[in-house]
Amino acid sequence: MYLRPDEVARVLEGSGFERDYVDDKTYGYRRGVHYVYVNREARLGRTALVIHPSLKDYSLRFAQPTSEIRTSQHYTEFPRDPSGGGDLYYGIPHGFSSRQLLASYLENVFK
Repeated sequence: MYLRPDEVARVLEGSGFERDYVDDKTYGYRRGVHYVYVNREARLGRTALVIHPSLKDYSLRFAQPTSEIRTSQHYTEFPRDPSGGGDLYYGIPHGFSSRQLLASYLENVFK
């Protein structure tokens, strides 16, 4: 079982990320130069944390993505969808089974 989006949001806030974007489907968080999104539609949490694509290779050392990409018109801090999705932006989704695993991931990837 993965952490729900609201649980992911709490861990982000406890790890020094500040929420600066909210809508029905997404929370946006910033810490320094890093930006992440919480996918509020991820009921089972499998794709709750969405990171910038430029961090994909580096983050593989700490956790595997739960799918190749996740697109949304709300991920405006990320690049446009490479498949030509028009107004869609994309990121790399992750899910975590515990707050401790997520906190460790955040500490290692977003130094």
